[in-house]
Amino acid sequence: MDTEYSSESLVDEARALQLSGFTTADAISLGTLAVERGTAQGLGIVIMIRHTGRTVFQAALPGSVADSDEWVIRKARTVERFGISTLAQFVRAHERGRDFHAAHFLSPSDYAAYGGGIPVEVASVGVVGGFYASGLPHLDDHNFLVTVLAEFRDRI
Repeated sequence: MDTEYSSESLVDEARALQLSGFTTADAISLGTLAVERGTAQGLGIVIMIRHTGRTVFQAALPGSVADSDEWVIRKARTVERFGISTLAQFVRAHERGRDFHAAHFLSPSDYAAYGGGIPVEVASVGVVGGFYASGLPHLDDHNFLVTVLAEFRDRI
C-alpha cells in the first residue's frame, strides 16, 4: 500500500478535525473556501458538501471531468454508511488484506473506498455531514479536504 497513513493516524486526524458546530450556512461557507483554495491551486476537481443527508454545495472547478461527479457520490455513500473517511476504509481494507467491496458486499459502482471523502463531525454530537473531492490522485483529494477543513475549523 502506497500511503503513510494508518488506521490509528486517521482516527487521530478525524478527532482533530471535529467542529464545534456545523449548519447549512457553514456548509456553504466551507464549500466557498474549498472553491477558493482549489481555484488558487489550479485544481481540476469536483467538490461536494452534504449536511444532514442532503447535498448543500457542489462545484465543478475548471479542468474537472464528469466522472468526478460520480466519484464524489460514491465517496459520499461510503462516508454516510460507515461514518469514517473513505481513506480510512481504504487503509483498513489494506491493513486486513481484504478487498473493501467484497468484505462489505458492496458494489464498486455504488461505493468508493479511496481518499476524497471525510465526515464532518461536531464534537459531542457526531457526524452531521460530509466533505468530498474528486479529480486528483486519491491521497491528494484527501489531503486537500483535510487542509481546507482544518482552515475552516480554525476560522469558526
